[in-house]
Amino acid sequence: MVDRKEDAKNRTALDILVAGAGYVGLAAAVSLKQARPSLGVAVVDAAPAGAWQKDGRASAIAAAACRMLDQLGVWAEIAPEAQAITEMIVTDSRASDPVRPVFLTFDGEVAPGEAFAHMVANRDLNGALRRRAEKLGIDIIEGVAVSAFDVNGAGITVHLVDGATLKAQLLVAADGVNSKLRDMAGIKTVKWEYGQSGIVCTVAHERPHNGRAEEHFLPAGPFATLPLKPDKDGTNRSSIVWVERSEDAEKLVDGDDLVFEHELEQRFGLKLGEIRVADRPRAWPLGLTLARAFVAPRIALAGDAAHGIHPIAGQGLNLGFKDVAALAEVVVEADRLGQDIGALDVLERYQQWRRFDTLQMGITTDVLNRLFSNDISPLRAVRDIGLGLVERMPRLKDFFIRQASGLSGDTPKLLKGEAI
Repeated sequence: MVDRKEDAKNRTALDILVAGAGYVGLAAAVSLKQARPSLGVAVVDAAPAGAWQKDGRASAIAAAACRMLDQLGVWAEIAPEAQAITEMIVTDSRASDPVRPVFLTFDGEVAPGEAFAHMVANRDLNGALRRRAEKLGIDIIEGVAVSAFDVNGAGITVHLVDGATLKAQLLVAADGVNSKLRDMAGIKTVKWEYGQSGIVCTVAHERPHNGRAEEHFLPAGPFATLPLKPDKDGTNRSSIVWVERSEDAEKLVDGDDLVFEHELEQRFGLKLGEIRVADRPRAWPLGLTLARAFVAPRIALAGDAAHGIHPIAGQGLNLGFKDVAALAEVVVEADRLGQDIGALDVLERYQQWRRFDTLQMGITTDVLNRLFSNDISPLRAVRDIGLGLVERMPRLKDFFIRQASGLSGDTPKLLKGEAI
């Protein structure tokens, strides 16, 4: 069996090096290599081998991203374990309210038979992308971080902490919201914290969810219930994204299990029968991080390295897939024209394509969070009237579904399900 780490260390000359073996980094590597097999592509990641298999979370994958994954040859593997979101409802209430009136409902299809989103286990998504990458001959170097890099005219020299050196034309930084490569490149960010944390866990429940997703706007932040595929033993399950004030979230996650389950039941309700927490809840702080630039000489940021937004609209991962599709299209077209794929004028085409959309989504999620995460009576009245008006306007609802599905605006080819 080939030692991929040693193989990659010996292969010092590449065309593209991707830093980060999460979904965005792997999708970027696969997109580029599939479209241009002649390109030498490798992925390097600081996390130890196998760490991704311990991720018990699930993610909402929008319809456009599903089309891209299908084009990349991985959706057929993922689909049997994915849960389509067939309906979504929105409420605005307090946790103690005996009745939660539904203000807004969405049909979950963007086209006949095509759900606007699917819930996919992170392990399934990551595993499918890894297997596709390996089939395409992409080296994945795990447990080794980038320590430094030098830009030298026609290329970039990347130094790894284990002493290995790799040379490439382009370095793609997909190393997360606290990106070290972004800092090394001198790219500044606009950043602030919300004083909120997101609690994530899986809940088992007595009755089936029938593909319905729910988002309850509560004073401390949104509480989202997202449908999952039943477990192998037939257990009905949902994924919870529960936003609370950070100090309260820490107490809930670190405190007594009975207290957590009581607070969870108050928010989840008993509409699906008895519930129980199926895994260990975890919490992480929420904030807004927007890179002031998406590119630097020989470097392109993608995914959370370029933007970290509030989960209120569930668009974080899907923004990252949009980055991948746009970057791959720009780089592939440049390579076909014989241009330098890492040249700043080429990378600026990617930046122009993605920066405004990302800024717009960042501002939108920020405004929604500030508008809905409070208990101010006049604001509550205004937003509930607004939700009610949207409910009565089918065309506006269709517009929002198209937005949520990732199929609006200047959509890259891969997100349309088209080859580059």
